[in-house]
Order: sequence, then structure tokens, then C-alpha cells
Amino acid sequence: MSPVSPSRNVRAVKEPAFIKHPVTRAIERGFTLVEMLVVLLIMGLLIGLVSASAQPDDRALLRLEVDRLAQLMDLAATEAQLTGKAIAWTATGPAYRFWKFREDLGWLPIVDDVLRARTLPPGMTIDGMRLENIRSPEQMRVEFTPYGPAASFSVDMSLGNARYTLANSPIGEVRVLPQGGTGNEKFVRR
Repeated sequence: MSPVSPSRNVRAVKEPAFIKHPVTRAIERGFTLVEMLVVLLIMGLLIGLVSASAQPDDRALLRLEVDRLAQLMDLAATEAQLTGKAIAWTATGPAYRFWKFREDLGWLPIVDDVLRARTLPPGMTIDGMRLENIRSPEQMRVEFTPYGPAASFSVDMSLGNARYTLANSPIGEVRVLPQGGTGNEKFVRR
């Protein structure tokens, strides 16, 4: 038998060069300038929305800090009652701290605890305080005693145009009042 060459038996079928699949044609031509600009515009809008929602405004940031201080004061009042030792809160400038009373040493600052000293974010201030409805701008101090409820107090905080008031209720809970709140009468009206 004679060897048969493969080229004689196999017939090659070629597609005409002008017929191409639609997806292949789109990949070969690339993106137009208009398509690229539309994609960049959509990405820019999405990035703008995400960055605007990721950075809280002054009011939200102040509310977060006021809520934190309310929870810390509530914790201090509870700890004073459970341990039988008085705890005090003081504020100076953009910072505040808690103190614990010891019979042998007097008032000592609380360190390495949830009630440690804290500094407020830049621009945020503690504007003033009322203790038993008497404004005391020079000395901001609240004492939580182990026996009986704490004295009636309210603390005003601000950041930019946002303002909140933090006050204790008649039953001893520390709450954040709506903007412009002025003490315990807000709790009575609810």
C-alpha cells in the first residue's frame, strides 16, 4: 500500500474573512470615548456618595459623643452604688475625667478603665453645666454618691452649630435631651 499524504484526504474549510461573531467585533474595536466618560462619571458619583455618607456631619459626631458621655455617667452612678464609693465627673476645656473617692487618699483619678480621662474631638466643647438648676461655668463637677440619687444636673455640649444637652432624670438615669433641652422638666412632660 502506498502511504497517503494527509493533505490529500483532509479538506480545509476556511471561513470568509468578512464574517465575524458580534462579540469578537466588539472586543476588537474597544471602548469609545463616550463610553469611558459615562463609566468615569458613574464611578465619580458613587465615590462622592460613599465619602459623603462615611464622614458624619457635626450633629452626628456630637450626638455620638454626648451618647458616650451619658452612658459613662450612667455607669459611674451605678458603680458608685455597687461599690459604696463616691465617683465624681469633672470637665475642663475639651476634656473630662472621672474620679474615685478613697477614705485614706481622697479623690484619685480613675485610670486604665472605661471611666478613664477622655479628650473631645477637635472643635467640640462642653459649654456649661447646671447643678440643681444653678449655672456653674467655673467648676464643672458632678458627684455620684453611693447612697441616694445624684443631684439634678445638665451638661451642654456643642460642635459648630449643633448643640445637645445631657441631663439626669428624676429616677437617676442620664439621658440626652433634644436640641435646646433645659433640664429635668423635659423628662416630666414625656
